[in-house]
Amino acid sequence: MSESVLPKVNKARAKGGPARVIPGFGLTMGVTVTMLSVLIIIPLLSVLGYSVSLGPEGFWQVITRPNVLKAFWTSVSCSLLAAAVNCVFGLILAWVLTRYDFPGRRLMDGLIELPFALPTAVAGITLSKMYSSTGLVGGFIYKLTGYQVSYTKLGLTIALVFVGIPFVVRALQPVLEGLDRQY
Repeated sequence: MSESVLPKVNKARAKGGPARVIPGFGLTMGVTVTMLSVLIIIPLLSVLGYSVSLGPEGFWQVITRPNVLKAFWTSVSCSLLAAAVNCVFGLILAWVLTRYDFPGRRLMDGLIELPFALPTAVAGITLSKMYSSTGLVGGFIYKLTGYQVSYTKLGLTIALVFVGIPFVVRALQPVLEGLDRQY
């Protein structure tokens, strides 16, 4: 701690109160807890409350509806496929970034962070437009195959790969850097 903070901390401790090193901690903690409550805790509790009010039989009827089962299957299958793609290509990307020095390496390393920098809504809108039948990539695929990528399982899988690949690359890079070069 700096010299100017120590006397204040010692005076607060002598009075029996807590030592406040961070000014405005109470206000920022209050704002944080309020936002967390409004955006996450209260909606989750309302879903839980509705689920409990249905009872076990009603809950089972809701989660076994055909459209709900299809939604579960779509989510799980696309997530598993995206995870497999991320494992393969994330390992390749991490290997290339840690083992080779080439022009544009820093740019590629920075582009890995793009999904972290973009808000989720912006990434979703951008991907859906880019892969639509009038988009840059989706238009090419549509003209070539007649298949629209946006709003399909393929589009969902591409979005999951986009969001997940940085986690794989950033998790593998320190391991590969620490690995002996002979391996």
